[in-house]
Amino acid sequence: MAHPVDVHVGQRVRQRRWMIGMTQQQLANKVGIKFQQIQKYETGANRVSASRLWDIADALDVPVSFFFEGLDHAEEVVSPQGDVMTDKEALDLVRAYYAIPEHQRKSLFDLAQVLSAQAA
Repeated sequence: MAHPVDVHVGQRVRQRRWMIGMTQQQLANKVGIKFQQIQKYETGANRVSASRLWDIADALDVPVSFFFEGLDHAEEVVSPQGDVMTDKEALDLVRAYYAIPEHQRKSLFDLAQVLSAQAA
């Protein structure tokens, strides 16, 4: 069974990769490993060594500490279903939202708030 910290780190790798629109293959190429190894890291099936985590952080343009954010205690790791930012659709939506020019984003945001208030 995977250690909760390994699972959390893997989730953060996947989250960041999705946020910047990078595929597992692209990340693997940048790090110099096979994409299957990235899959194993992202699921927590394999632990990421310190040097490999350093390389992944560099490839994803984040500090190493990024992968441990939100991790207070290993026993309290949130399951992927409990964190909306581990959902690919949510990350795609965020990426698309920030691709919209700022003045149009404000209008879209206002519309989303009105629609969500009506749905409640």
